[in-house]
Amino acid sequence: MEAVTNILTQIQSVVWGPPTLILLIGTGLYFTIRLHLLQIIKLPRAMKAIFEKEEGAGDVSAFGSLCTTLAATIGTGSIVGVATALRIGGPGAMFWMWVSAFVGMATKYAEGLLAVKYRSLDENGHIAGGPMYYIQNGLGEKWIWLAKMFALFGAITALLGCGTFPQVNAITESVHDSFGTPVWISGLIITITVAAVILGGIGSISKVAEFVVPFMAGFYIFGSLIIIILNREAIPQTFSNIFYSAFHPTAMLGGAAGTGIISVMTSMRTGVARGVYTNEAGLGSSPIVIAAAKSNFCVRQGLIAMTSVFFTTIITCTMTGIVILTSGMLNSTDLSGSPLANAAYNSSLPGEIGTYLITIGIIFFSFTTIIGWSYYGERCMVYLTNSVKCIRPFKAAYLIAIALAPFLSLEPIWLLADITNALMAFPNLVGLLGLRNVVIDETHTFFHQITPHTEISLEKSESENKAVICNG
Repeated sequence: MEAVTNILTQIQSVVWGPPTLILLIGTGLYFTIRLHLLQIIKLPRAMKAIFEKEEGAGDVSAFGSLCTTLAATIGTGSIVGVATALRIGGPGAMFWMWVSAFVGMATKYAEGLLAVKYRSLDENGHIAGGPMYYIQNGLGEKWIWLAKMFALFGAITALLGCGTFPQVNAITESVHDSFGTPVWISGLIITITVAAVILGGIGSISKVAEFVVPFMAGFYIFGSLIIIILNREAIPQTFSNIFYSAFHPTAMLGGAAGTGIISVMTSMRTGVARGVYTNEAGLGSSPIVIAAAKSNFCVRQGLIAMTSVFFTTIITCTMTGIVILTSGMLNSTDLSGSPLANAAYNSSLPGEIGTYLITIGIIFFSFTTIIGWSYYGERCMVYLTNSVKCIRPFKAAYLIAIALAPFLSLEPIWLLADITNALMAFPNLVGLLGLRNVVIDETHTFFHQITPHTEISLEKSESENKAVICNG
Protein backbone atom coordinates (compact mmCIF):
# COMPACT_ATOMS: atom_id res chain seq x y z
CA MET A 1 0.00 0.00 0.00
CA GLU A 2 2.88 2.37 0.74
CA ALA A 3 4.27 1.83 -2.76
CA VAL A 4 0.85 2.62 -4.27
CA THR A 5 0.57 5.75 -2.15
CA ASN A 6 4.01 6.91 -3.27
CA ILE A 7 3.11 6.39 -6.94
CA LEU A 8 -0.17 8.28 -6.52
CA THR A 9 1.66 11.08 -4.71
CA GLN A 10 4.06 11.47 -7.63
CA ILE A 11 1.20 11.46 -10.14
CA GLN A 12 -0.69 14.02 -8.07
CA SER A 13 2.30 16.36 -7.97
CA VAL A 14 2.43 16.23 -11.78
CA VAL A 15 -1.27 16.65 -12.58
CA TRP A 16 -1.62 19.39 -9.97
CA GLY A 17 1.61 21.08 -11.00
CA PRO A 18 2.01 24.66 -12.27
CA PRO A 19 0.34 24.03 -15.69
CA THR A 20 -2.94 22.87 -14.10
CA LEU A 21 -2.91 25.63 -11.49
CA ILE A 22 -2.25 28.27 -14.13
CA LEU A 23 -5.00 26.88 -16.37
CA LEU A 24 -7.56 26.77 -13.54
CA ILE A 25 -6.80 30.16 -12.04
CA GLY A 26 -6.09 31.68 -15.44
CA THR A 27 -9.43 30.60 -16.90
CA GLY A 28 -11.33 31.99 -13.94
CA LEU A 29 -9.29 35.18 -14.02
CA TYR A 30 -9.93 35.60 -17.75
CA PHE A 31 -13.70 35.37 -17.31
CA THR A 32 -13.53 37.59 -14.23
CA ILE A 33 -11.87 40.34 -16.25
CA ARG A 34 -13.86 39.93 -19.48
CA LEU A 35 -17.16 39.76 -17.59
CA HIS A 36 -16.21 42.81 -15.51
CA LEU A 37 -16.28 41.20 -12.03
CA LEU A 38 -19.68 39.66 -12.71
CA GLN A 39 -19.36 37.40 -9.66
CA ILE A 40 -19.43 40.49 -7.43
CA ILE A 41 -21.62 42.91 -9.36
CA LYS A 42 -24.30 40.38 -10.30
CA LEU A 43 -24.23 38.32 -7.08
CA PRO A 44 -27.36 40.03 -5.66
CA ARG A 45 -29.17 39.32 -8.95
CA ALA A 46 -28.00 35.72 -8.80
CA MET A 47 -29.25 35.31 -5.21
CA LYS A 48 -32.62 36.70 -6.20
CA ALA A 49 -32.85 34.37 -9.20
CA ILE A 50 -32.57 31.32 -6.93
CA PHE A 51 -36.04 31.94 -5.56
CA GLU A 52 -37.68 33.13 -8.77
CA LYS A 53 -39.94 30.63 -10.47
CA GLU A 54 -39.23 29.91 -14.10
CA GLU A 55 -40.77 27.20 -16.22
CA GLY A 56 -38.99 25.97 -19.32
CA ALA A 57 -37.50 22.92 -20.96
CA GLY A 58 -35.79 20.69 -18.41
CA ASP A 59 -36.14 17.79 -15.97
CA VAL A 60 -35.87 19.61 -12.61
CA SER A 61 -36.55 23.10 -11.29
CA ALA A 62 -33.78 25.70 -11.27
CA PHE A 63 -33.77 25.52 -7.47
CA GLY A 64 -33.65 21.73 -7.60
CA SER A 65 -30.72 21.92 -9.99
CA LEU A 66 -28.84 24.24 -7.60
CA CYS A 67 -29.58 22.00 -4.62
CA THR A 68 -28.36 18.96 -6.55
CA THR A 69 -25.21 20.88 -7.50
CA LEU A 70 -24.67 21.83 -3.86
CA ALA A 71 -25.44 18.27 -2.81
CA ALA A 72 -22.60 17.02 -5.00
CA THR A 73 -20.14 19.75 -3.97
CA ILE A 74 -20.75 20.27 -0.24
CA GLY A 75 -19.18 16.96 0.71
CA THR A 76 -16.30 15.73 2.83
CA GLY A 77 -14.13 18.37 1.18
CA SER A 78 -16.00 20.96 3.24
CA ILE A 79 -14.86 19.34 6.49
CA VAL A 80 -12.24 16.62 6.04
CA GLY A 81 -10.77 18.22 2.91
CA VAL A 82 -10.31 21.60 4.58
CA ALA A 83 -8.70 20.03 7.65
CA THR A 84 -6.36 18.00 5.43
CA ALA A 85 -5.48 21.07 3.35
CA LEU A 86 -4.58 23.08 6.46
CA ARG A 87 -2.40 20.25 7.74
CA ILE A 88 -0.54 19.82 4.45
CA GLY A 89 -0.45 23.41 3.21
CA GLY A 90 -0.66 25.38 6.46
CA PRO A 91 -2.98 28.35 7.10
CA GLY A 92 -2.02 29.81 3.70
CA ALA A 93 -3.97 27.03 1.99
CA MET A 94 -7.13 28.77 3.20
CA PHE A 95 -6.21 31.90 1.24
CA TRP A 96 -5.64 29.94 -1.96
CA MET A 97 -8.99 28.19 -1.47
CA TRP A 98 -10.58 31.65 -1.42
CA VAL A 99 -8.70 32.68 -4.56
CA SER A 100 -9.80 29.54 -6.39
CA ALA A 101 -13.39 30.16 -5.25
CA PHE A 102 -13.43 33.83 -6.28
CA VAL A 103 -12.24 33.24 -9.82
CA GLY A 104 -14.08 29.91 -9.81
CA MET A 105 -17.40 31.73 -9.54
CA ALA A 106 -16.77 33.26 -12.96
CA THR A 107 -15.75 29.84 -14.29
CA LYS A 108 -18.88 28.21 -12.87
CA TYR A 109 -21.00 30.96 -14.43
CA ALA A 110 -19.52 30.18 -17.84
CA GLU A 111 -20.09 26.45 -17.31
CA GLY A 112 -23.74 26.96 -16.37
CA LEU A 113 -24.40 29.26 -19.32
CA LEU A 114 -22.91 26.85 -21.85
CA ALA A 115 -24.61 23.83 -20.25
CA VAL A 116 -28.07 25.27 -20.90
CA LYS A 117 -27.22 26.72 -24.31
CA TYR A 118 -25.89 23.48 -25.80
CA ARG A 119 -28.00 20.85 -24.03
CA SER A 120 -29.95 18.24 -25.98
CA LEU A 121 -32.24 15.25 -25.37
CA ASP A 122 -31.39 11.57 -24.99
CA GLU A 123 -33.42 8.72 -26.48
CA ASN A 124 -35.69 8.66 -23.42
CA GLY A 125 -36.49 12.35 -23.84
CA HIS A 126 -34.44 13.40 -20.81
CA ILE A 127 -32.04 16.33 -20.83
CA ALA A 128 -28.47 15.50 -21.83
CA GLY A 129 -25.95 18.22 -21.13
CA GLY A 130 -22.59 19.14 -19.69
CA PRO A 131 -19.07 19.77 -21.00
CA MET A 132 -19.15 16.86 -23.43
CA TYR A 133 -22.15 18.44 -25.17
CA TYR A 134 -20.93 22.02 -25.24
CA ILE A 135 -17.55 20.83 -26.46
CA GLN A 136 -19.11 18.78 -29.26
CA ASN A 137 -21.98 21.12 -30.17
CA GLY A 138 -20.11 24.35 -29.53
CA LEU A 139 -16.61 23.63 -30.81
CA GLY A 140 -17.73 21.23 -33.55
CA GLU A 141 -17.45 17.57 -34.50
CA LYS A 142 -13.67 17.67 -34.79
CA TRP A 143 -13.51 18.12 -31.00
CA ILE A 144 -15.51 14.98 -30.17
CA TRP A 145 -12.30 13.31 -28.98
CA LEU A 146 -11.99 15.99 -26.29
CA ALA A 147 -15.65 15.56 -25.30
CA LYS A 148 -15.16 11.81 -24.99
CA MET A 149 -12.03 12.39 -22.92
CA PHE A 150 -14.05 14.46 -20.47
CA ALA A 151 -16.84 11.87 -20.30
CA LEU A 152 -14.34 9.07 -19.68
CA PHE A 153 -12.60 10.93 -16.86
CA GLY A 154 -16.00 11.96 -15.49
CA ALA A 155 -17.19 8.36 -15.26
CA ILE A 156 -13.91 7.33 -13.61
CA THR A 157 -14.12 10.22 -11.14
CA ALA A 158 -17.66 9.22 -10.19
CA LEU A 159 -16.68 5.60 -9.59
CA LEU A 160 -13.19 6.02 -8.13
CA GLY A 161 -12.91 9.65 -7.07
CA CYS A 162 -15.29 12.28 -5.72
CA GLY A 163 -18.43 10.20 -5.90
CA THR A 164 -17.73 7.11 -3.87
CA PHE A 165 -14.55 6.26 -1.98
CA PRO A 166 -13.74 9.51 -0.10
CA GLN A 167 -17.37 10.14 0.84
CA VAL A 168 -18.22 6.64 2.07
CA ASN A 169 -14.90 6.28 3.87
CA ALA A 170 -15.47 9.58 5.65
CA ILE A 171 -18.96 8.56 6.82
CA THR A 172 -17.98 5.11 8.08
CA GLU A 173 -14.86 6.32 9.91
CA SER A 174 -16.65 9.26 11.50
CA VAL A 175 -19.62 7.16 12.64
CA HIS A 176 -17.26 4.50 13.99
CA ASP A 177 -15.18 7.02 15.93
CA SER A 178 -18.23 8.84 17.32
CA PHE A 179 -20.67 6.01 18.04
CA GLY A 180 -18.60 2.83 17.78
CA THR A 181 -20.72 1.54 14.90
CA PRO A 182 -18.90 -1.21 12.95
CA VAL A 183 -17.68 -0.03 9.55
CA TRP A 184 -19.42 -2.79 7.64
CA ILE A 185 -22.82 -1.90 9.14
CA SER A 186 -22.46 1.77 8.18
CA GLY A 187 -21.32 0.75 4.72
CA LEU A 188 -24.33 -1.52 4.27
CA ILE A 189 -26.77 1.19 5.37
CA ILE A 190 -25.17 3.72 3.01
CA THR A 191 -25.33 1.32 0.08
CA ILE A 192 -29.01 0.50 0.63
CA THR A 193 -29.99 4.15 1.18
CA VAL A 194 -28.12 5.37 -1.89
CA ALA A 195 -29.70 2.62 -3.99
CA ALA A 196 -33.18 3.71 -2.87
CA VAL A 197 -32.49 7.25 -4.06
CA ILE A 198 -30.49 6.88 -7.28
CA LEU A 199 -32.70 4.17 -8.76
CA GLY A 200 -35.41 6.82 -9.00
CA GLY A 201 -33.32 8.94 -11.38
CA ILE A 202 -32.68 12.69 -11.39
CA GLY A 203 -36.20 13.47 -10.14
CA SER A 204 -35.65 11.45 -6.97
CA ILE A 205 -32.13 12.81 -6.50
CA SER A 206 -33.22 16.45 -6.83
CA LYS A 207 -36.15 16.02 -4.43
CA VAL A 208 -33.86 14.58 -1.77
CA ALA A 209 -31.34 17.34 -2.41
CA GLU A 210 -33.98 20.08 -2.12
CA PHE A 211 -35.00 18.72 1.29
CA VAL A 212 -31.60 17.86 2.74
CA VAL A 213 -29.24 20.58 1.43
CA PRO A 214 -30.82 23.66 3.08
CA PHE A 215 -31.17 21.79 6.36
CA MET A 216 -27.66 20.35 6.47
CA ALA A 217 -25.94 23.58 5.42
CA GLY A 218 -27.90 25.69 7.91
CA PHE A 219 -27.24 23.25 10.74
CA TYR A 220 -23.51 23.13 10.11
CA ILE A 221 -23.04 26.87 9.54
CA PHE A 222 -25.03 27.75 12.68
CA GLY A 223 -22.92 25.43 14.84
CA SER A 224 -19.70 26.76 13.31
CA LEU A 225 -20.71 30.38 13.88
CA ILE A 226 -21.28 29.70 17.58
CA ILE A 227 -17.73 28.36 17.92
CA ILE A 228 -16.24 31.25 15.93
CA ILE A 229 -18.02 33.73 18.22
CA LEU A 230 -16.65 31.91 21.27
CA ASN A 231 -13.13 32.08 19.75
CA ARG A 232 -13.53 35.65 18.48
CA GLU A 233 -10.38 36.90 20.26
CA ALA A 234 -8.26 34.64 18.05
CA ILE A 235 -9.82 35.83 14.77
CA PRO A 236 -7.43 38.76 14.02
CA GLN A 237 -4.33 36.59 14.50
CA THR A 238 -5.92 33.80 12.47
CA PHE A 239 -6.44 36.02 9.44
CA SER A 240 -2.94 37.42 9.84
CA ASN A 241 -1.54 33.87 9.75
CA ILE A 242 -3.62 32.99 6.69
CA PHE A 243 -2.37 35.92 4.60
CA TYR A 244 1.22 35.68 5.80
CA SER A 245 1.48 31.92 5.22
CA ALA A 246 0.02 32.25 1.72
CA PHE A 247 3.11 34.16 0.54
CA HIS A 248 5.88 33.06 2.93
CA PRO A 249 7.33 29.61 3.67
CA THR A 250 6.27 28.51 7.14
CA ALA A 251 7.41 25.87 9.62
CA MET A 252 5.39 22.66 9.67
CA LEU A 253 2.74 22.67 12.36
CA GLY A 254 1.63 20.20 14.97
CA GLY A 255 3.74 17.33 16.24
CA ALA A 256 6.27 17.89 13.46
CA ALA A 257 6.77 21.58 14.30
CA GLY A 258 10.22 22.84 13.50
CA THR A 259 11.20 19.78 11.44
CA GLY A 260 10.29 21.07 8.02
CA ILE A 261 9.05 23.94 5.91
CA ILE A 262 5.77 24.32 4.04
CA SER A 263 6.61 26.03 0.76
CA VAL A 264 4.41 28.63 -0.89
CA MET A 265 3.90 26.25 -3.85
CA THR A 266 2.72 23.48 -1.51
CA SER A 267 0.31 25.89 0.15
CA MET A 268 -0.94 27.10 -3.24
CA ARG A 269 -1.25 23.65 -4.80
CA THR A 270 -3.04 22.23 -1.77
CA GLY A 271 -5.41 25.18 -1.42
CA VAL A 272 -6.36 25.30 -5.10
CA ALA A 273 -6.75 21.51 -5.34
CA ARG A 274 -8.97 21.37 -2.26
CA GLY A 275 -10.87 24.45 -3.44
CA VAL A 276 -11.64 22.80 -6.76
CA TYR A 277 -12.55 19.58 -4.95
CA THR A 278 -15.10 21.42 -2.81
CA ASN A 279 -16.72 23.71 -5.38
CA GLU A 280 -15.87 21.86 -8.64
CA ALA A 281 -15.45 25.13 -10.55
CA GLY A 282 -13.58 24.25 -13.73
CA LEU A 283 -13.98 20.56 -13.08
CA GLY A 284 -17.01 20.36 -15.35
CA SER A 285 -19.23 18.10 -13.26
CA SER A 286 -21.88 20.61 -12.16
CA PRO A 287 -22.91 21.61 -15.72
CA ILE A 288 -24.22 18.08 -16.18
CA VAL A 289 -27.07 18.71 -13.73
CA ILE A 290 -27.28 22.46 -14.42
CA ALA A 291 -28.30 21.53 -17.97
CA ALA A 292 -31.33 19.68 -16.58
CA ALA A 293 -32.80 22.85 -15.03
CA LYS A 294 -36.18 24.10 -16.25
CA SER A 295 -34.83 27.33 -17.64
CA ASN A 296 -34.97 29.13 -20.96
CA PHE A 297 -32.36 31.71 -20.01
CA CYS A 298 -28.82 30.35 -20.10
CA VAL A 299 -27.37 33.52 -18.54
CA ARG A 300 -29.84 33.38 -15.67
CA GLN A 301 -28.96 29.75 -15.02
CA GLY A 302 -25.27 30.63 -15.15
CA LEU A 303 -25.85 33.21 -12.42
CA ILE A 304 -27.63 30.64 -10.26
CA ALA A 305 -24.83 28.15 -10.90
CA MET A 306 -22.09 30.49 -9.68
CA THR A 307 -23.78 30.88 -6.29
CA SER A 308 -22.93 27.24 -5.59
CA VAL A 309 -19.24 28.19 -5.36
CA PHE A 310 -20.09 31.03 -2.97
CA PHE A 311 -22.14 28.77 -0.69
CA THR A 312 -19.69 25.87 -0.81
CA THR A 313 -16.24 27.41 -0.43
CA ILE A 314 -16.67 31.05 0.58
CA ILE A 315 -19.15 30.16 3.33
CA THR A 316 -19.11 26.47 4.32
CA CYS A 317 -15.39 25.73 3.90
CA THR A 318 -14.46 29.04 5.52
CA MET A 319 -16.52 28.07 8.56
CA THR A 320 -14.52 24.86 8.93
CA GLY A 321 -11.17 26.55 8.34
CA ILE A 322 -11.73 29.42 10.77
CA VAL A 323 -12.95 27.07 13.51
CA ILE A 324 -9.84 24.89 13.14
CA LEU A 325 -7.43 27.83 13.06
CA THR A 326 -9.00 29.76 15.93
CA SER A 327 -9.08 26.61 18.08
CA GLY A 328 -5.27 26.32 17.99
CA MET A 329 -5.47 22.59 17.31
CA LEU A 330 -3.45 22.88 14.11
CA ASN A 331 -0.46 24.05 16.17
CA SER A 332 -0.87 21.89 19.24
CA THR A 333 -1.55 18.50 17.64
CA ASP A 334 -0.43 16.48 14.62
CA LEU A 335 -3.99 15.37 13.84
CA SER A 336 -5.34 15.63 10.30
CA GLY A 337 -8.62 15.14 8.46
CA SER A 338 -11.72 14.27 10.45
CA PRO A 339 -9.87 13.83 13.82
CA LEU A 340 -8.47 17.36 13.49
CA ALA A 341 -11.92 18.78 12.76
CA ASN A 342 -13.40 16.85 15.70
CA ALA A 343 -10.73 18.14 18.07
CA ALA A 344 -11.20 21.73 16.88
CA TYR A 345 -14.98 21.69 17.28
CA ASN A 346 -14.83 19.88 20.63
CA SER A 347 -12.30 22.32 22.07
CA SER A 348 -14.89 25.10 22.25
CA LEU A 349 -18.08 23.16 23.01
CA PRO A 350 -19.01 21.19 26.13
CA GLY A 351 -18.90 17.41 26.13
CA GLU A 352 -18.94 15.71 22.76
CA ILE A 353 -21.22 18.23 21.03
CA GLY A 354 -18.46 19.16 18.56
CA THR A 355 -17.95 15.55 17.57
CA TYR A 356 -21.66 15.06 16.96
CA LEU A 357 -21.80 18.26 14.90
CA ILE A 358 -18.95 17.07 12.69
CA THR A 359 -20.33 13.55 12.42
CA ILE A 360 -23.81 14.69 11.44
CA GLY A 361 -22.31 17.17 8.99
CA ILE A 362 -20.14 14.52 7.37
CA ILE A 363 -23.03 12.07 7.11
CA PHE A 364 -25.32 14.49 5.30
CA PHE A 365 -22.64 16.24 3.25
CA SER A 366 -21.13 12.98 2.06
CA PHE A 367 -24.43 11.24 1.38
CA THR A 368 -25.71 14.02 -0.85
CA THR A 369 -22.38 14.10 -2.70
CA ILE A 370 -22.69 10.39 -3.38
CA ILE A 371 -26.17 10.65 -4.90
CA GLY A 372 -25.24 13.75 -6.92
CA TRP A 373 -22.17 12.15 -8.45
CA SER A 374 -24.14 9.06 -9.44
CA TYR A 375 -26.06 11.26 -11.88
CA TYR A 376 -22.84 12.82 -13.20
CA GLY A 377 -21.31 9.43 -13.88
CA GLU A 378 -24.51 8.12 -15.43
CA ARG A 379 -24.70 11.02 -17.91
CA CYS A 380 -21.03 10.58 -18.82
CA MET A 381 -21.61 6.90 -19.57
CA VAL A 382 -24.69 7.70 -21.68
CA TYR A 383 -22.55 10.05 -23.78
CA LEU A 384 -19.72 7.52 -24.14
CA THR A 385 -21.98 4.66 -25.18
CA ASN A 386 -24.57 6.81 -26.97
CA SER A 387 -27.25 4.71 -25.29
CA VAL A 388 -29.32 4.85 -22.11
CA LYS A 389 -28.98 1.07 -21.76
CA CYS A 390 -25.74 1.63 -19.85
CA ILE A 391 -27.51 3.37 -16.95
CA ARG A 392 -28.48 0.26 -14.98
CA PRO A 393 -25.05 -1.43 -15.28
CA PHE A 394 -23.38 1.83 -14.24
CA LYS A 395 -25.61 2.19 -11.19
CA ALA A 396 -24.83 -1.41 -10.23
CA ALA A 397 -21.08 -0.74 -10.50
CA TYR A 398 -21.55 2.49 -8.53
CA LEU A 399 -23.26 0.66 -5.68
CA ILE A 400 -20.53 -1.99 -5.65
CA ALA A 401 -17.90 0.75 -5.33
CA ILE A 402 -19.85 2.22 -2.40
CA ALA A 403 -20.01 -1.18 -0.71
CA LEU A 404 -16.21 -1.64 -1.04
CA ALA A 405 -15.26 1.92 -0.05
CA PRO A 406 -15.34 1.48 3.77
CA PHE A 407 -12.50 -1.03 3.63
CA LEU A 408 -10.00 1.14 1.76
CA SER A 409 -7.22 3.33 3.19
CA LEU A 410 -7.93 7.09 3.37
CA GLU A 411 -4.65 8.58 2.08
CA PRO A 412 -4.59 6.91 -1.35
CA ILE A 413 -8.30 7.65 -1.68
CA TRP A 414 -7.74 11.40 -1.38
CA LEU A 415 -4.79 11.22 -3.75
CA LEU A 416 -6.84 9.35 -6.33
CA ALA A 417 -9.69 11.87 -6.01
CA ASP A 418 -7.27 14.75 -6.62
CA ILE A 419 -5.79 13.04 -9.68
CA THR A 420 -9.13 12.27 -11.34
CA ASN A 421 -10.29 15.84 -10.64
CA ALA A 422 -7.33 17.23 -12.56
CA LEU A 423 -7.87 14.85 -15.47
CA MET A 424 -11.51 15.97 -15.71
CA ALA A 425 -10.66 19.65 -15.52
CA PHE A 426 -8.33 19.78 -18.52
CA PRO A 427 -10.80 19.02 -21.37
CA ASN A 428 -13.49 21.13 -19.70
CA LEU A 429 -11.23 24.18 -19.38
CA VAL A 430 -10.13 23.84 -23.00
CA GLY A 431 -13.81 23.81 -23.99
CA LEU A 432 -14.57 26.88 -21.87
CA LEU A 433 -11.72 28.86 -23.38
CA GLY A 434 -12.67 27.75 -26.88
CA LEU A 435 -16.22 29.03 -26.31
CA ARG A 436 -15.21 32.16 -24.38
CA ASN A 437 -16.68 34.51 -27.00
CA VAL A 438 -20.03 32.74 -26.80
CA VAL A 439 -20.11 33.29 -23.03
CA ILE A 440 -19.21 36.96 -23.38
CA ASP A 441 -21.65 37.61 -26.24
CA GLU A 442 -24.58 35.89 -24.50
CA THR A 443 -23.86 37.81 -21.30
CA HIS A 444 -23.73 41.13 -23.12
CA THR A 445 -26.96 40.37 -24.97
CA PHE A 446 -28.81 39.39 -21.80
CA PHE A 447 -27.81 42.36 -19.68
CA HIS A 448 -27.77 45.07 -22.35
CA GLN A 449 -30.44 44.07 -24.87
CA ILE A 450 -32.88 42.10 -22.74
CA THR A 451 -34.25 44.40 -20.04
CA PRO A 452 -35.68 42.98 -16.79
CA HIS A 453 -39.17 43.81 -18.08
CA THR A 454 -38.53 41.92 -21.31
CA GLU A 455 -37.21 38.94 -19.35
CA ILE A 456 -40.39 38.75 -17.30
CA SER A 457 -42.57 39.10 -20.39
CA LEU A 458 -40.76 36.29 -22.15
CA GLU A 459 -41.15 34.02 -19.12
CA LYS A 460 -44.89 34.67 -18.96
CA SER A 461 -45.47 34.17 -22.68
CA GLU A 462 -43.23 31.18 -23.33
CA SER A 463 -46.17 28.77 -23.34
CA GLU A 464 -47.81 30.83 -26.08
CA ASN A 465 -44.98 31.82 -28.37
CA LYS A 466 -42.33 29.25 -27.37
CA ALA A 467 -39.78 32.00 -26.79
CA VAL A 468 -36.51 30.32 -25.95
CA ILE A 469 -33.37 32.19 -25.02
CA CYS A 470 -29.97 30.50 -25.21
CA ASN A 471 -31.33 27.01 -25.58
CA GLY A 472 -29.14 26.14 -28.52
